[in-house]
Parts: sequence; C-alpha cells; structure tokens
Amino acid sequence: MAKEPVYKEVVDEVYRILWPKKLKLFTAGPVACFPEVLETMSFQMLSHRSKEYRELHRDTVERLEDFLEARKGIVMLFPSSGTGIMEASIRNAVTPSGKVLVTIIGAFGKRYREVVESNGRKAIVLEKKPGEPVLPEELDEALKKNPDVEAVTITYNETSTGVLNPLKELAKVAKEHDKMVFVDAVSAMGAADIKFDEWSLDIVFASSQKAFGVPPGLAIGAFSEEVFEKAKKIPNRGWYFDLLLYRKYQEQQWSTPSTPPIPQIAALNAVLRIIERMGGKYKWLKMYQERAEKIRKGVIDLGLELFAKPGYYSPTITVVKTPPGIKGVEVYEEMRKRGFEIAKGYGPVKEYTFRIGHMGYITDEDIKELFDNLREVINELMKKK
Repeated sequence: MAKEPVYKEVVDEVYRILWPKKLKLFTAGPVACFPEVLETMSFQMLSHRSKEYRELHRDTVERLEDFLEARKGIVMLFPSSGTGIMEASIRNAVTPSGKVLVTIIGAFGKRYREVVESNGRKAIVLEKKPGEPVLPEELDEALKKNPDVEAVTITYNETSTGVLNPLKELAKVAKEHDKMVFVDAVSAMGAADIKFDEWSLDIVFASSQKAFGVPPGLAIGAFSEEVFEKAKKIPNRGWYFDLLLYRKYQEQQWSTPSTPPIPQIAALNAVLRIIERMGGKYKWLKMYQERAEKIRKGVIDLGLELFAKPGYYSPTITVVKTPPGIKGVEVYEEMRKRGFEIAKGYGPVKEYTFRIGHMGYITDEDIKELFDNLREVINELMKKK
C-alpha cells in the first residue's frame, strides 16, 4: 500500500472545491476541528467488527458516561446526525398516537414538533417569543393543563436565537408531573453542563460537529432505563433507530447494528482525552464560558445588541442584532470576503441578525482578528446607508 497519494493532483482538485480560500470558522456547525482531531482521523481504516474497534467503542462510551454524569443511564453512539436520535426518541418512547409537550424557543424546537407529528404523535406546544427561554412556572402551568402528555421535549441550547434554556429547573418540573424528559442538546453537549442522572433526564442527544469540535456524522445519546422499558411495548419502532437493537449490539459486542463512523468516534475519543488532560469536564466548560463572555463583550464594545434575553445566553453561539438598515446577510457576506465564516441569521429573525459561533478550535488571536474585521465591516455598511 502506497504511503503517499499516487494521484496527488486529485487531492488538490477536491481541496479547490472545499477551500477555494481559507476561512476562519465562527459557525453554528460544523465547526473548526482541533488539530489533534484531524491528526487522529488520518489513520487507515479498520473493521467495525474487530477487537480494536470494540475497544475504541467501549472506551469512548465510558468516557462519555463520565462527561455526561450518566452512570445510571446508557450512552450509545449512532451513525447519524443528532436529528436521528430526535426521531428515535419519538418512535421508541412515545406510544402510537400519544401526546408530547414540545417546548419551542426557536427553529429547532419547531423541528422537534415536526418530528413528533410526522411520526403520528400529537404535539402540544409551549412556544416563547424568539430570544426568550421557557421558564419553569410556564412549563408547570402547561403540564397542569395537559396532564395526559407522555413526555416533554426541551431544546437545551437554541442556535437560531442564542438562548440557553434552564434545563435543570425545567427537568425538575417535568419530573414533578411524572413526565419523561427528552433533551435536544445538539449544540449544548460539550459546552453546557449536563448531569444526566442527577437531573433525572430520559433522553439527551447531540452531534459530533458542534462543541466537541469533531466532523459531522456521529450522534451521541444517553438514555434512561425507563426509555428501554417503554420501547419494549411500542410496535413499529423501525430498524435503523431501534434503541433496543442498539443496546443489544453494544452490550454483546461493543458495536452498532450498522457501520459506525469510525474516524469520528476516534476523534471524539481524542477530544475526551484532551478534556481529561486539561483538568476535566469543568475546566473544559469554563474554557467555553470564558470564550463566550469574550465574544459577547466584543459585540457590546462595537455598540451592537445581543438578541437573547440577559441571563440566558448561549455558551456556544451569540446572536447579534444588526444596526437599523443593515441586513444580517450583508454582514455575513462582507465577513466572508475577509476570510471569516460566521453564520447567517436563522428562522424568523434571519433578516436582522447574524450569528457568531464559539465552538470548536478557536484561538484568542482568531477572536481578535474577527472583531477587528467586524468593526470595519459594520462601519463600512453604515456609511453606505
């Protein structure tokens, strides 16, 4: 087997499609990968039924159990995006024609509603204005009015609005009403604290391409025993996301029913080891919190306004209101010309917002350069109005 590419020009051709110019990523995901991640993923492939893969799978799952504080729960890996587990939560843990209370604070809460309804269940909606979180007393009132729902869905971190929901408090209310708790933590896991056991969560899921700084293609889920007991009674769960099947493969052979994304799992394992060397979970989360505060300060120093309600700011993305007369997409396009890939506004607020992602491999120098250029872009756009 050749150690160097024979057709090196092919690699160059593909790179010209992917990276016609180098961009520094401040996106909502996929995000810039840590150098250790890219290096880890460069190994030659191996069989997903080999003893080497089984050891990688086991070690990664056990590290995730520690990180998520899910020693009573079951953590599993899926060859999909996080949305795959979103659908699995409904097909496996809500009875056919059952009801789910869907909390919505932005575009991805609306996606959960679509998943509920497209799988034949009924969605009862608790929706807030963009930029606001769901408050515990609001959830309590909604559950009092709808005592027959089986579960509550919570978007932990809403990337369209930059809001972090008070998950611990919301989960407490849901459990006081004896409801299952399904958490979309796609853009939160790895940057916001999750205590799976202590908060009595039932399903929490995320994707590799967000705060862990790994390429897309891998989903991570943590599940309570109640979920599996419920799944045993539900027909037509499907095959690809049958949670009982996933658990069987993991317990019998530390693998998955279908071929897993081995490079991404190896990369996630590397990130979890980096976290350990940094001093553990809370040192890592502190890094993300400090980075978020630095980004928000930079926005305010430019005289711009944050979109999210104070006290509920996301640790992974900041949504910024544009000055009057300037569209969010204009800021995005001008920053891209300067070598920075921020994120466009999303959903109903896309016209007058843009987003700055904090996830993945970002240095302090990158942040300084971002705001130096953003200052010039805003000033130039203001002069044109």
